[in-house]
Amino acid sequence: MAQIAFQDLTFSYPDQAHRALDGVSLEIEHGDLVCLCGRSGSGKTTLLRHLKTALAPHGIRTGKVLFEGRPLEDVTPEDQARFIGFVMQDPDAQLVTDKVWHEMAFGLENLGTDPRVMELRVVEMASFFGIQHWFHEGTAQLSGGQKQMLNLASVMALQPSVLVLDEPTAQLDPIAAADFLTTVQKINRELGVTVILTEHRLEDAFAMADAVVVMDAGRVTASGSPQKAARTLIARHDPLERALPTPIRIYGVVKGAAASPAQDAPLTVREGRTWLLAYERSHQLPVRALPQGALPESQDPALSLHEVWFRYDRDAPDILRGASLDVPRGSLFALLGGNGTGKSTLLKVLCGLVKPYRGEVQVMGRTLKKGARRSGALEGIALLPQDPQDLFVKQTVREDLLSMVAGHGDAPTLIQESADAFGVVGLLDRHPADLSGGEAQRAALAKVLLARPDVLLLDEPTKGVDAFAKEQLAKMLRDLTAEGLTILMVSHDVEFCARVSDEVALLFDGSVVAVNTPRAFFSQNSFYTTAANRMSRHVFANAVTDQDVIDLCLQ
Repeated sequence: MAQIAFQDLTFSYPDQAHRALDGVSLEIEHGDLVCLCGRSGSGKTTLLRHLKTALAPHGIRTGKVLFEGRPLEDVTPEDQARFIGFVMQDPDAQLVTDKVWHEMAFGLENLGTDPRVMELRVVEMASFFGIQHWFHEGTAQLSGGQKQMLNLASVMALQPSVLVLDEPTAQLDPIAAADFLTTVQKINRELGVTVILTEHRLEDAFAMADAVVVMDAGRVTASGSPQKAARTLIARHDPLERALPTPIRIYGVVKGAAASPAQDAPLTVREGRTWLLAYERSHQLPVRALPQGALPESQDPALSLHEVWFRYDRDAPDILRGASLDVPRGSLFALLGGNGTGKSTLLKVLCGLVKPYRGEVQVMGRTLKKGARRSGALEGIALLPQDPQDLFVKQTVREDLLSMVAGHGDAPTLIQESADAFGVVGLLDRHPADLSGGEAQRAALAKVLLARPDVLLLDEPTKGVDAFAKEQLAKMLRDLTAEGLTILMVSHDVEFCARVSDEVALLFDGSVVAVNTPRAFFSQNSFYTTAANRMSRHVFANAVTDQDVIDLCLQ
C-alpha cells in the first residue's frame, strides 16, 4: 500500500475557469524522496497543500487524497501535525515564537508531549541540525538559512513519517541551499522519512531524488527515475528541459543526443566532470580558455555609494560597514552574498527607505539627502522587493496594474502590453494572494515597470521562477538595459547572474568586495560559482555558463 495516494484529484480556485489540478493520480511509497517539478503555476504548491487539511486552499475539489490508505479528512488534525511535516518557501512565514529553543518546542507543546520526552527531542534535533550554538538566540536575529534550518528541525522534532518541502531553498544562498538539501537527503536516507520536495533550481535536487514527477497545467506529464524523466523532457522538447541539471544539458548538445540521451548521461557535477575529462582525452581541443573581459570605466555612474554605514538601531551592530559601489548607467549589476549580509538593506538605502548615518549616496547624479523621497529626488527609481506580495494592494492583478497608469489615456493598452510581455495575461483577474511565487514575481515586475523608472532595483527576482520564465526575464532585462535602464540586482541565483549580468560583486561583512566581470568573478570562486564552472574548471579556464562549455567542446 502506498503511503500517499492522489486519486483523480481535481481542484479549481473560486471564480476560475481553468483547473489548478486536473485529474492528478499519483502514488508515493514509504521512504521515497520525490522531486516535484514544473513551471510556475503548474499546480505544484496547490498539490502539496492538499496534503494538510489546515493548508488546503479554498475552492472546488473532487477526487481523493489518501494517507496510509485512509482519506486525509479522516486523519485527525493532531495526527496530521505529528506525521506530516510541512516546510514552506518563506522561512519567516512559519516562525511563530521569538526564541530558537521555544520554536523547536512549540509543536511538541501543542501536542501535549511529556516534558521529559519534549526536552530530549529538542536537544537531539538541536544537535543533529547544528543548532546548539545559536539555541538561545532570538529568531529575528537569524539568517535566512538558519531560519529555514530551524523550521526543518522544529518539524522533525515531531518525528513525522512524511516531510513536505515547498521550494525550501528559494531564499537561501548557494552554500546554505546545498547544506539544507544535504540535510534533507540525510533525513531521508538515514531516518527513512518520505520526502516530497518542489524545486525550481534542480542542479542538486534532481539527481538526489528516487523519483521525479513533472507537472504542467495541473496534470502529471512525466514521472520515473531522474534519468527517465530527463530523457522524457528532452525527447519532447519540453520547456522544463531548460531546468535540467547543467551536466546533462551540456552532454546532450555536445554528444548530439538531444533527442535521446544515453542511460549513463551525467546528472551531477561529479559525473559531468568525469565525462568531460574523458571527452578531453579523446578530442583535440585547440582552445582551453575564454577571455575574462574588462570592467568598463564608469565616469558617471547611475548609482553610487561612498563609505556608507548603516544600522537599524543605535545600539545594534552595523549592517553596512563602509560600503562603496558604483553602478554604470545602462548596465545590469549583480550583487551576491550570504543570507543576512545586508543586500536587501543596501537596496533600501539606495531608494531612500532607510537613511545611513555616515557616507554618501547618489542616484542619477543627485545626492540622496534626508527627506529625498518627499522632495521628489527619487523619481525614476523603482524597487521590486524580495516578497512581491508587498506590492499588491488591490483585489485583482488588473486593478494593481491599473493603479500605476491611472489617468493615462491609453491605460488598457499599456496594461495589456505589460501583461503580454510578462506572461500574466491569464492572471489579470486573479487575486494576488492566489498567485504562485513565480506568478506573483512576474506580476510585480510588470507593475513596477509601468512606472517607467530610470533605475530598477531587484531583490531576488528569480525566486520561485521556473527556467522558462528565467529565460524570458533574462531577455527582458537585457532589452531594458539596451534601452538605457540601469539595473541593480541582488540574487542567490549564480547561474542567472553569470548569464545576464555585466558586472558582479560580493557583499561581505558589510562591504562590497570583488567587483569584476562575470567570467573573472565566477571562475575564481569555489562555492559562489556555477555548476558549469565546477564541472569544467579542470579542463577549461573561465567557462562559467553551459554555453561556454558547449562552445569550447565544439570549437
